[in-house]
Order: sequence, then structure tokens, then C-alpha cells
Amino acid sequence: MNTETVRDRSALVIGGTGITGHALSRELAAQGWRVASLSRRAPAPLDGVATIRADLTDAASVRAALTGLSPSHVFFTAWTRRETEAENIAVNSAMVRHVLDTVGPTGRLRHVALVTGIKHYLGPFEAYAAGETRDTPFREDEPRLSAPNFYYAQEDELWSAAERHRFAWSVHRAHTVIGHAVGNAMNMGMTLAVQAALCRAEGSPFVFPGNEVQWNGVTDMTDATLLARQMIWAATADGVPSQAYNTANGDLFRWRRMWPRIAELLGVEPEGYRDRPRPLEEQMAGKAAVWRRLAEREGLAEPDLDRVASWWHTDGDLNRPVECFTDLSRSRGAGFTEHVDTLTSFAGLFDTLRKERVIPA
Repeated sequence: MNTETVRDRSALVIGGTGITGHALSRELAAQGWRVASLSRRAPAPLDGVATIRADLTDAASVRAALTGLSPSHVFFTAWTRRETEAENIAVNSAMVRHVLDTVGPTGRLRHVALVTGIKHYLGPFEAYAAGETRDTPFREDEPRLSAPNFYYAQEDELWSAAERHRFAWSVHRAHTVIGHAVGNAMNMGMTLAVQAALCRAEGSPFVFPGNEVQWNGVTDMTDATLLARQMIWAATADGVPSQAYNTANGDLFRWRRMWPRIAELLGVEPEGYRDRPRPLEEQMAGKAAVWRRLAEREGLAEPDLDRVASWWHTDGDLNRPVECFTDLSRSRGAGFTEHVDTLTSFAGLFDTLRKERVIPA
């Protein structure tokens, strides 16, 4: 029987400034863990969280930052995007390797949790949902796709280190994550909130940017705090095997129903799919100056549009040619039964963005 208490646990969160890493650091601290958060740039301060700066792509930088640190648990939420998938594989697998080569040999490491996503089932950016894919609902025991994928390379590094250093592991395959992190490269919730703020400022409708498949098809999403709690559960619960877990809120929806409800939360007039996709990169082209003026007038925290909106990512998610949702039977059967209503998750994020002056009230 596991007699470990929370006082025995020390967490190292890799990627603490991201959507998942920020939520995870906050959740761990609230539960009483000793928490260190590593990132390239300085994070917003969180009570109970020590901060470490390092360049994950540089092995020497990681060693210098982590030497002397002996975490019992590592939560790896970081990634970086490069021009080609070959570069993505080289860089992102090295980031995992640099961390585990440093903290693995300490002998204290008990569990490493790695966040990936449903590109595991859809393919990499270069062929995203355009070639071979898996059938929905996506299940963890599906074989890997034939296309090279940096998620697979990260998993391989994790498994190799786990065998060498004898720690348990988990992989968490999240769908699109709803959470708060300024400057994040993949942030649909914040992107939609910024889109709506610009629409309000210019008196234009809130236009769905995606295709007909996504408008009418079934999908799901992942709340950042739910993802954090699943990672902590997998890392600490008795009898949980080392394996991959899909992570989603537990409800299914269609964008044709969700879009007007998000519009209502954001105070804009919705306009759904009509005849063709209308990507945000087209809709929002040239809006940087509009956002800067809006930020100045409303006293917003971030005047740089590129820091609060990732048009390309939301366009990619909402223009996939296949419907996307995950099977959660594995984690539920193993004991993780938490769920979140997706509209409630969006509403909570929008309230936070208003409170922190990221979008106008």
C-alpha cells in the first residue's frame, strides 16, 4: 500500500508558462506540493511555485538549471514548433532527453507525466488530418500512424529513460486545451475571445472560421485544470499502470450549437458556416493596429496581437476534414472520473481574461 504523503512529493513542471503548465503548477501548489516551474521566459508569479529559467533545447543550460534538484515527479508540458516535422522531432525529443538525462540519475524520480495530443491520431502539422488518420472515437491502443511525428519521438525518449532510471510514466493525449496563458502558440479559447473583442470594436459579426465538417460534426475539448488533475492522479494513485491516457472534458458537442453560446458569453452576434471556410488569418489580417488602439483605449494588459491570438492554430483545428473526439474508457476504468462542461470551461476562461484585462470587460 502506498503510504506516501503530499509532503514527500516535489514536482518539476517543464513548460510552466504554457496553458497546461500554468494550470498544473497552480493545482500542485494548491494541493501542498513543493513545486518548481521551468521555462525559457519569466513566468507570472504563482504562490508556492519556485521558478527556474533554462533553454530546453540546450543540454548545458538544462544541466546548469537543474543540477542539485531531485524532484520526485516531473510533468513535461513543453514543446516548440519548427518549420518541418523532422526539425520538430529533433528538437522536441531532445528537450525531453535533456531533462530526463539530468534528473533521472538522481535516484529519487518516481514518475514522469508527458502531455501530447490528438495529433497522435491525426498526424503531424505537415500532414495534419490530411493523410492517414484513425477512426473516432480515438483510442489509446491504436497503432501509430506511418508518418513521422514528434509526439512519437517524445514518447520514445520517455520510455527509454524510464527503463534506464526505473521510474513510472504516463502520457496524456489532450484535445484542444481551454486555459489561460498569454503568448502561447496554441490557445483557441483566448483566440476566440480576442476575435470577439475585435468584432465588437468594429461592429462586425462573430464569424465561424471553420469548415462544414467541423460545424456539423461531433467534437470535444480539454479543460486545462482537468488535464492537470488527470496528470496528478496518474502520477500518484495506487495501481495506475504506466500507459497513455486520452484527456477530454467528457462532454461532446457540435460547433453549430456551441458557436452561438460562445458568442453570447462574449457579447457579439454569431454567424455560422456559410458556403466556405472563412479562416481567421484572412478575417483578422491587418488587425494588429486595431488591437493596439483597443488595448490603449481599454487599458488592456497586452497590446501585441500576436501575443494573445494564434489564428493559425484555431484555423487548423476548425478546418480539419474529419470529426475529432476521444474515447475516455481507459482513464475512467482506471479510476479517473472527473469531467467538465465545455461551455462552463469557456465561460470561466473569459471571466479570467476580463479580470486580468486581457480582453475588455
